[in-house]
Amino acid sequence: MLTTLVFGLLGLALASGGAWLVMLGGSWYYLVAGLTLLGCALLIRARKPLAMWVYAALMLGTLAWALWEVGFDWWQLAPRGGIIVLLGLWLLLPSVRRAEGRNQGRRNAGGDPARPRLPALPVAAATVVCIAVALYAMFQDPHDLSGSLPEQALIDEPATGANFGDDEWRQYGRTNYGQRYSPLRQITPANVQQLELAWTYQTGDVKLPQDVTETTYQVTPLKVGEMLYVCTPHNIAIALDAATGQERWRYDANSGLNPDRQHQTCRGVTYWEAPAGDPVPGDDAATGLCARRVYMPTADARLIALDAETGERCTFFADNGELHLEAGMPYNPAGYYYSTSPPVAVAGLIIIGGAVNDNFSIYSQSGVIRAFDIDTGELVWNWDSGNPTETEPIDIAAGETYTANSPNSWSVFSVDEELGLVYIPLGNQVPDQLGMGRSPAVEEHSSSVVALNVATGQREWVFQTVHHDLWDMDVPAQPVLVDLTQDDGRTVPALVQPTKQGDIYVLHRQTGEPLLEVTEAPAPGGAIPEDFTAPTQPQSALSFMPDPLTGADMWGITMLDQLVCRIQLHRLNYEGRYTPPSIKGTIVHPGNFGVFNWGSVAVDPVRQVMFGMPTYLPFTSRLVPRDQIPEPTEGETASEQGLNRNEGAPYGVVMGPFLGPLQVPCSAPPWGYVAGADLRTGEIAWMHKNGTVRDMTPLPLPFELGVPGIGGPIITAGGVAFLAASVDNYLRGYDLTTGEEIWRTRLPAGGQSTPMTYEQDGKQYLVMVAGGHGSVGTDPGDYILAYALPNPS
Repeated sequence: MLTTLVFGLLGLALASGGAWLVMLGGSWYYLVAGLTLLGCALLIRARKPLAMWVYAALMLGTLAWALWEVGFDWWQLAPRGGIIVLLGLWLLLPSVRRAEGRNQGRRNAGGDPARPRLPALPVAAATVVCIAVALYAMFQDPHDLSGSLPEQALIDEPATGANFGDDEWRQYGRTNYGQRYSPLRQITPANVQQLELAWTYQTGDVKLPQDVTETTYQVTPLKVGEMLYVCTPHNIAIALDAATGQERWRYDANSGLNPDRQHQTCRGVTYWEAPAGDPVPGDDAATGLCARRVYMPTADARLIALDAETGERCTFFADNGELHLEAGMPYNPAGYYYSTSPPVAVAGLIIIGGAVNDNFSIYSQSGVIRAFDIDTGELVWNWDSGNPTETEPIDIAAGETYTANSPNSWSVFSVDEELGLVYIPLGNQVPDQLGMGRSPAVEEHSSSVVALNVATGQREWVFQTVHHDLWDMDVPAQPVLVDLTQDDGRTVPALVQPTKQGDIYVLHRQTGEPLLEVTEAPAPGGAIPEDFTAPTQPQSALSFMPDPLTGADMWGITMLDQLVCRIQLHRLNYEGRYTPPSIKGTIVHPGNFGVFNWGSVAVDPVRQVMFGMPTYLPFTSRLVPRDQIPEPTEGETASEQGLNRNEGAPYGVVMGPFLGPLQVPCSAPPWGYVAGADLRTGEIAWMHKNGTVRDMTPLPLPFELGVPGIGGPIITAGGVAFLAASVDNYLRGYDLTTGEEIWRTRLPAGGQSTPMTYEQDGKQYLVMVAGGHGSVGTDPGDYILAYALPNPS
């Protein structure tokens, strides 16, 4: 009876769900399998030998169908056949066989005609075949792309943007070129396994119960002289001794908490050193303070200047050492505007943007980019993407304001001082998913990279990566500047721009013209009546864009939740990349988490290759008419996921990852990779799945599925790339040439930041900040960890 009940219930669930899927245009397998299981249940109840033959046929048919859909991919085969094989083993259990024999014996003793015992051979044979295929599949990796990056040194002394020694890391991406490349070569593939923990420091700034969801520790430390400089999520600036990790000073900006902040983080500080002979302004001239400075942005929209030696405020800067960034804003709701990324310091200017909360309100601050005198804090120019031709400073005293809710830049800028250009990655106007009412200037600059003249703020060129963006595909990553050698021997100044949608654009950084081909590909239509879609979207020759999702890509722990995901795939709107938002609900793939995010890519300027971490996690978005949006609940805090209210717009939007009923991704793994590409040719040389589910499950399972991540990599001249970022708590080292993982160490918390490396007293250190990430749910912490070789030579 129990066997009949189990087979019958499973068959009923598969048949009913399978019928629904067929009506939606999906696979017939689940309906056929469900009806077959119902038939088996009846045959088993009647103890017909045919039951075993029918079930064996179902097992082999399931295997054939699964191999046809996904090949020898174990993680795809397991949910398709797991329950089927387990039920086959159930039928072969000795206890089940003995119970059958006793029942048959009673019937014979009572005069019932003898019926033969159900044969084991058909199911046993089918089980052996299924298990053999599963064992073979366990040792296959159909998603792996093996190869090698070119090892030839194309430039002996490449331009890196550094005017300091190889032993330092002075800007977020080491230099204002953003390459995340260190010329140090003490650590190599041959000795990286010897790395050991040299020192640990804990900041004491931990996630608080009243913090917003996305309270994250994403800082990349700077190393200048004998000091490291960091900031913490709650805007504490700290200086550490580079050799020992001992604290030298700390400064607490007291930026407080606000439930309307979408992000509570600090990705880094900015270092500035006054040119030799330049006097220090104000009262600090006599003391010598602030000839070397650290600038820290805060979560309450300030920029604070500190003396790099002592941590004291540089009182001559702006208002007693702090610049108030809300000045000139047309609206100023608290918590809606702040700077999470370090500004750039160049040519006596500090140039800064700011994050505007996504999808909160159309009555938001401007996305203006501003350049201030680095000594006085006086406004030198302002470039507003909503009013891009007027860069003269506005008259704030006279009540002039910037354009409300114009596309903003929340990421890190790059600078080419020789060309006199600063490169700005831009986002969108709020709401991200509604494009009606955007001005021509907003349309032109949304989701683009813009080159501005450092001295005047005037736009030199703009390159748009998404037309009429309705998917939150803002340009999230710092542009990477590198000189590329052409086939004819010429060297061309290039800009490498990673994007959320997976395209990596390689542009001439003086003109914005593509160096690798960019084509316009047809894009889906079907926007809501009030909006429209662009007929085509740009696509780079170097692209990590995902293939369109199909039913075969749907996943789950079992065939049941996989069936639910298949049904959802057909119920939601989805026609591939750039399917527009809808009231019905839309699958956004890649999701707004991005193939690449603020972690950007690392570039070796000698070999002219890149190392990156493409991530694939579909999201869903559903527009909600204004009259259907509920009132906020008590204690509700800001988040990018869930309901985004879009105050003042006709629709809100509900967003989040595309998950099944067991809260695992509906899309099959791998969800995360590491990849290497040749920037001269656009060829992807290798691509390997990256990361385990150890910290994603209640049990510490070390399965190498390839998991999502957010954070950035670095490359060293020694030939090793380093990356944490994935949602398991590991820091890893990779052979840059092949992408092979050659070292890993366990972190005490999530490593969703970008590492850095420097040399001190003849020893190369690798530093990683481990503090977790609120949105991806990794372990919070407050750790700064330094690794080094025990006996460097």
